Amino acid sequence: MTKPSTPDHTDPFDQGLRNRRTVLGDAWVDRSLSNANAFNADFQSLITRYAWHDIWGRPGLDHRTRRLLVLGMTIAQGRWEEYELHLRAAVAGGIALDEIKETLLQSAIYCGVPAANTAFKLALDLFKQMGIAIDPQPLTPEHRVSTHRTFSTPELHVLRQGQGTPVVLSHALGMDVHLWDGLARALAAQGCEVLRYDHRGHGQSASPAGPYSMDDLVDDAARVVREWGRSPVVWIGLSMGGMVGQGLAARHPDLVKALVIANSTSWYPEAAQSMWAQRIATVESQGLAAIADAVMGRYFHEDFRAAHPEAEAAARATLLRTDPAGYVACCHAVARVDWREALPTLACPVLVIAGARDQGAPVAMSEAIVQARPGAKLVVLENASHISVMEEPRAFEQTIREFLGSL
Repeated sequence: MTKPSTPDHTDPFDQGLRNRRTVLGDAWVDRSLSNANAFNADFQSLITRYAWHDIWGRPGLDHRTRRLLVLGMTIAQGRWEEYELHLRAAVAGGIALDEIKETLLQSAIYCGVPAANTAFKLALDLFKQMGIAIDPQPLTPEHRVSTHRTFSTPELHVLRQGQGTPVVLSHALGMDVHLWDGLARALAAQGCEVLRYDHRGHGQSASPAGPYSMDDLVDDAARVVREWGRSPVVWIGLSMGGMVGQGLAARHPDLVKALVIANSTSWYPEAAQSMWAQRIATVESQGLAAIADAVMGRYFHEDFRAAHPEAEAAARATLLRTDPAGYVACCHAVARVDWREALPTLACPVLVIAGARDQGAPVAMSEAIVQARPGAKLVVLENASHISVMEEPRAFEQTIREFLGSL
């Protein structure tokens, strides 16, 4: 009896066959190979060796990127049988529907609207065949793409000085990208490539109708990182930004190399919900000016406010410039945050920074994160409250430097 041949992992055909199976799946490849005959066998060998080994096996692009490129190319050529084959394989291979949608949207510009129209129709038919439900979405104003951009263009807030570690800085509720001015400059001077962005409802970003969920903010963050194209990144988030970072690391682990959670929490107990409800009601009825004094009192401790009135004034001005509806919509997301089940699953290194004088996110909240995520490191800044990067900029920067040096 003849024994089956053993794959030769140095042979271009076997290496290509392995890539072909990874991308298209065993069932399709087996069916294709079983149809080989004296007329097409050389062609099967050719595409397996040259397309699937020499091209798909190159290290310059990952398979996810190549999958999306093939979708765009087959749309451009109108090769719909190949498009459907690779679309089905992309979905089965875990490519997010949002990424596929963005590829099809871009094809409308570069391949033409009729081609994109066919691509969307075939995609929806395929999703239905695969049992993937797509929710209806009426074209009401809040859902129109032209008004739904939820963050400012990342390039406006990128500092480049070399091609070092990519770092994303994510701000607190009621603040904006300028929270990070000092740290961004310091990290860029060390050779890091630094990106900051405004959360939806803040700064230069849009304020789509709320309320928002924490998943909405995480989706925004994932889109920012993917558009930047420098993942995996070191995510440094303060307060709301730290909450978003936890969700990003949990839901998109491929995008996060390491995570810094500053002055934040993974969840709020039931007792805190009345505080959030009261804050939301006050802003809705009286505007942000009605809570400004209380917010400044949580942001900064009294000694800092007395010594640095200009810093408090700048933070107050930022808060008052924030869109009240966007602020309230983000309050809903923050109030309902709950990453307790996700924390133990985080695969990246985690640093937690707390302020010893922080009343908004007491040290106990940071300790709870560290206890839930084995291996996480906790640093407590003794003379900081909630906006620790402003109150203790040198200590905060040094803590970040040491963490980056340990990666």
